[in-house]
Amino acid sequence: MKNAYLSTALGLYLNYLVHGMGVILMSLNMSALELQWQTNAAGVSVVISSLGIGRLSVLFFSGVLSDKFGRRPFIIFGMICYLAFFFGIINTHNILVAYAFGFIAGIANSFLDAGTYPSLMEAFPRAPGTANVLIKAFISAGQFLLPMIISLLVWAELWFGWSFLIAAAIMILNGVFLLRCTFPPHRGRQALAAKPAPDSAATPVKHRCSVIDLASYTLYGYIAMTTFYLISQWLAQYGQFVVGMSYTASIKLLSVYTCGSLLCVFITAPLVRKTARTMTLLMLYTFISFVALLTVCLHPSVSVVVVFSFVIGFSSAGGVVQIGLTLMAARFPHAKGKATGIYYSAGSIATFTIPLITARLSEHSIADIMWFDTAIAAVGFLLALFIGLRSRMESRRLVNISPLAE
Repeated sequence: MKNAYLSTALGLYLNYLVHGMGVILMSLNMSALELQWQTNAAGVSVVISSLGIGRLSVLFFSGVLSDKFGRRPFIIFGMICYLAFFFGIINTHNILVAYAFGFIAGIANSFLDAGTYPSLMEAFPRAPGTANVLIKAFISAGQFLLPMIISLLVWAELWFGWSFLIAAAIMILNGVFLLRCTFPPHRGRQALAAKPAPDSAATPVKHRCSVIDLASYTLYGYIAMTTFYLISQWLAQYGQFVVGMSYTASIKLLSVYTCGSLLCVFITAPLVRKTARTMTLLMLYTFISFVALLTVCLHPSVSVVVVFSFVIGFSSAGGVVQIGLTLMAARFPHAKGKATGIYYSAGSIATFTIPLITARLSEHSIADIMWFDTAIAAVGFLLALFIGLRSRMESRRLVNISPLAE
């Protein structure tokens, strides 16, 4: 690891602390936004879906262009787009305009992803999985802090928009900091002709990446994003309207949830240096997510929801999405931006399609949303088993290949 990039990494991680806030800002301020936009929960949910559309619209291309032109421009532009979202949402009273600002937030997320994940993998080539999983720690930290900030605003009877302005202020200060940081060099088009670095953590040139494998990882990106995205958007509403908790108590469920995800990150980060161990974690975490969600649906009591909010956070939001990306990127060592674009494009489809589905489900029962997430988690576990089986078959194949065969 190069110490010269530690300050850069810190700035990149701080962006994701703000992103963690941005993902749930509208859902936690849903009541206030319903009044401001003169709509209902379904209307706000549709606006939330605009983040997925915006993210999907440019993510693949931003990943490809990031490989070609460098990481810094995309990160800076992503920060600017996020600022437009923070200031725009609190100043509009029209749901269509709000949808446009949500779309811009999705673009912001795409540019941050396209620049940040490859930058961290290039800055820390010996531990790319650890570097990526730590992003989740900062996302979780943002999602842990925001409910507390909103609770304080509610207690003090202050304007809900301060939660948006606090996120914007952190982003502005971090932007000034990042402008002075050095970014790691990237290979761009020359990578295709370059010889693999001797300190590479794996030997990806030996791997075959079939259409089946590509489709499996891409679909897993969709499933993993859906599982934790549904929880982050609807856990508070589930606690309030299904379990019967108060509003301030229900939004604190997200803090419990993010405590679980933070603990998982610190446990996972040192374990993902080996591909085989990383694959085991992928299967284990998706299984725990399924069991935890099923338990919450079957026993919707306060004590069960509080405990399993922590468990669900641990298993579904503790870095499993980043683990999937790291495994997929290992198959594309010279096109990490493109791999990031493909994987997170699938996740973006989830953040676009899932709110539309939940908007319809919420009109009937919020409990149905949690059952829907349970079904998604079950599919995710089966898919993780399939990916693990394919990985084991590939590992056995590589054992039988002599290095001279290449």
